[in-house]
Amino acid sequence: MKIVVAEKMASGAMELLTSTGAQVVTPEQYAKDPHATIADADGLIVRSAVRADTALLQCANQLRVIGRAGVGVDNIDVEEATRRGIVVMNAPGASAVAVAELTLGLMLSLVRHIPRADQSTRAGHWEKKSFAGTELRGKTLGVVGLGRIGMEVCKRSLAMGMNVCGADPFVSPAFAADMGVKLCTLDELYKIADIISLHLALTPQTSAMLNTAAFSKMKRGVRIVNCARGELIDEAALEEALHSGQVSAAALDVFAKEPPKNLRLLELPNVIATPHIGASTTEAQDAVGVQIASQICDYLLEGVVQNAVNAPSLTDLEYQQMKPYIVLAHKMASLLAQLFDSNLEEIGIRYEGGLTAWKTELLRNSAVAGTLQYGSEEMVNTVNALAAAQSRGVRVSESRSNSASKINTVQVSLHGPSLTVSAVGTVIHEDSPRIVELNGIEIESPLDGSFVVISNQDLPGVIGKVGMTLSDHGINIARFSLGRQAEAAITANGADSAGRRKAMAIVQTDTPVSNDVLDELRAIRAVLSVHGVSV
Repeated sequence: MKIVVAEKMASGAMELLTSTGAQVVTPEQYAKDPHATIADADGLIVRSAVRADTALLQCANQLRVIGRAGVGVDNIDVEEATRRGIVVMNAPGASAVAVAELTLGLMLSLVRHIPRADQSTRAGHWEKKSFAGTELRGKTLGVVGLGRIGMEVCKRSLAMGMNVCGADPFVSPAFAADMGVKLCTLDELYKIADIISLHLALTPQTSAMLNTAAFSKMKRGVRIVNCARGELIDEAALEEALHSGQVSAAALDVFAKEPPKNLRLLELPNVIATPHIGASTTEAQDAVGVQIASQICDYLLEGVVQNAVNAPSLTDLEYQQMKPYIVLAHKMASLLAQLFDSNLEEIGIRYEGGLTAWKTELLRNSAVAGTLQYGSEEMVNTVNALAAAQSRGVRVSESRSNSASKINTVQVSLHGPSLTVSAVGTVIHEDSPRIVELNGIEIESPLDGSFVVISNQDLPGVIGKVGMTLSDHGINIARFSLGRQAEAAITANGADSAGRRKAMAIVQTDTPVSNDVLDELRAIRAVLSVHGVSV
C-alpha cells in the first residue's frame, strides 16, 4: 500500500500513516516528480496548493482515494475522480471550532471597530468617541448553513446572549429548536438579521447568492461575515451596498480570487479583511491532518468511506453492520449479470426488514457496480456506479417493502425488453451472504466461487444426469442446491404445455466448468438453460 502526502502535514498524521506499514511518500519526494510518484499510489493526500487535476489523475493508474486535509475540494477534479472510481474525502469537522471562533472574532471586530481603533491608537490618536460601538447581546444573528461550523457559531453566539436564526433546507425544525436556533427561510432571515454569517459550500445554486437582490431584502445597516467561500458573495454588489449604507460593514476571510488583487472592497474603511485564516490554528491543522490520515487508512484497509464528497459515507459502526449486505448485493448482481442475455434497461433494488431504515446508497451502488462490472473493461465500483449506469442509459430504481418482516433481505432485478432476472438474498451468521430465491423459485445457496445454474422441467432423472456428467469430467461438486416452482407460482404463471413445472439447480463446483461441459449439460433431456457463473 502506497500513500503519497503531497503537502506538509502534521507529524501526528505522518506517524499514523507509517504505523499501518504503508509506503509513505513525503512532500519533498513528491515534488521531485509528481506524475511518476503518483503512478502506483493507492492514496493521495493534498491540502490546497497541489491540484489533483485531470493531468495528474491520468497518471494515477491504481489510485483509490484522494484526501483533502481541509473542507473545500476546489483543487480536486471531483468529476474526473468519480469517473475513475476514486473516492474523494475531506475533513470537515476538524477545523469547525477554529472557523467558528474566527467568525465570532470578526463579529466582535465589526461591532466594536477593533482594527480601526488599533490603527488609530498606534498612530498616536485617542479617539474614544469615534469608536463607540454596539453589543452583540440582544442582536439577531442569521446563520446561513447549519452544518458543523454553522452550529458551532450558533452555540457560541447563543452563549453571548444573541438571538440566533438559521436557514438550511437540510436541517429539521426539531433539531434546530433543540439547539436554540429558530429555523426560517432565507428571505425571512434577511428581514430580521442584524448580522448575517455564511457557512455554505460553493455550488451552482449558492454562487453569488448575496447579490444586489439579496442585499435589498436585508435590514438596512446589516453586517455581513463570510468565513466560507468568497464566491458566495457578488463582490461588486457588496461594494455598492456598503457605499449606500444598506450594508453597514463586512468582515471577509475569503475572496472570489485569492489572494485578491486590486479589489476595491479592501479600500473601504467599513471592511475587515483577513487572508483565509479560518482554519489556521495549531490545533485545527493538527486535527485536520490526523483526521484525513485516519480516514485514508480506514478506507484502504477496511473499506470504510467517511466524509466522501463523491460517494455515500457511513460511520465505522454503520459500515461494519452493512458490509456483509454490500457484499451480498454485489455478488447477487454479478450472478444475475451472468444469467442476463438481453439489452439491460433497468437495475432494480428492493429492501425488506430492518434494511428499509438504513442508509442504502452503498447497497444500491454495490448492486449497480456488480451488474455493470461484469464483462466490462472499465473499472466500475461504488464510487462511479451511478455515473456508469447513466452513461449507458441504464435506469436505477430503489424501493422498500412495507412488510413487518424481521428478516433483512435484498432483491436485485435486471430488466430488459424481453427478459427479467431477479434474485433475493440475505446474510446468515452475520457475515455469510446467501441467495434464497432466484427468478421466483425458492433456492438457497452460498455466494462464493464457481457455479452452474440450471433451469429445467421438473422431471425425474435430471439431477442424476447432471451429477454424472460433472463426475465424468472430474469436476467435484461442493454443494447441490435445488428448488422448484411453488404451486401458487404455477397457478399464477402457468406450467409448460405438458403441465410440468420448472425446477432449478445451483451447483457449486470446486473448479470452473468449461464451455464443452456446459454444452453437454444443455443436451440433457428436460434441461431448459445452463449458465456457468463465478462470483
